[in-house]
Amino acid sequence: MGTFGKLKISILAATMTTLVGCTTVADVAGYNTAALNNSAAKNYNEVIGKAHSQGTVDRTSNTAIRVNRVFTRLKPYAQQANATGIPFDWQLTVIRSPELNAWAMPGGKMAVYTGIVETLKLTDAEIAAIIGHEMTHALEEHIKKDAGQKILTGLALQLGGAALQAKTGLSADSISLLSDLGIDKPFSRSQESEADAGGLRLMAQAGYDPAAAISVWKKMEAVQGRSNAVVTLMSTHPNSQQRINKIQELLPEVTPIYQAAAKAH
Repeated sequence: MGTFGKLKISILAATMTTLVGCTTVADVAGYNTAALNNSAAKNYNEVIGKAHSQGTVDRTSNTAIRVNRVFTRLKPYAQQANATGIPFDWQLTVIRSPELNAWAMPGGKMAVYTGIVETLKLTDAEIAAIIGHEMTHALEEHIKKDAGQKILTGLALQLGGAALQAKTGLSADSISLLSDLGIDKPFSRSQESEADAGGLRLMAQAGYDPAAAISVWKKMEAVQGRSNAVVTLMSTHPNSQQRINKIQELLPEVTPIYQAAAKAH
């Protein structure tokens, strides 16, 4: 079972418990950020524990040192940007793997695979673009919002638009719906734009040139389809020239932030 497959089970269990005890659909859709973050943290510990047992957690290579250095510079600005009302316990693990992948769970639990850094020969600024982008997915709670939308839509269809009645338990259809929240599905175009914009600001604040966000996405797009590399990130982060154009449009806004921050680093 993949990383997010396990996360889906944890979220399913937490959400089913919430659904039974709540009185309105709004309660379900709103979720509980703290509970969701705690579920993700438990799952993260399991995933990283398994990586430890397999000897794939990388703490000493030059790649791991660079990734953690970038993460450390970005983290204070991610903490400042957190508007969820719940502090995140940001953690990042570097995993030795040929996959071109990086991800963030709810609550700021992150992983970067060495393959994406080494295969694409990423600069520190390009690493910052990836980490900042993933941090923003967590800060914007995109996984939670996707799940909430699917629950609302699905329950509305099942119940013919009627209000969810309290203490009715979970039907088989509801369980099926919840188990198909699509945690590992691609993010929407608007969510990707939010993650790009937020990531640009975070990297600029940390003193990394935001223009590197363009080069890193171009590198990933170039390698996709012309090598045997497992570009997992591209399956959940679709790329396009339109996306790159939007990043270019944001550069005049964030470049002065970078220029000011670069002087301090």
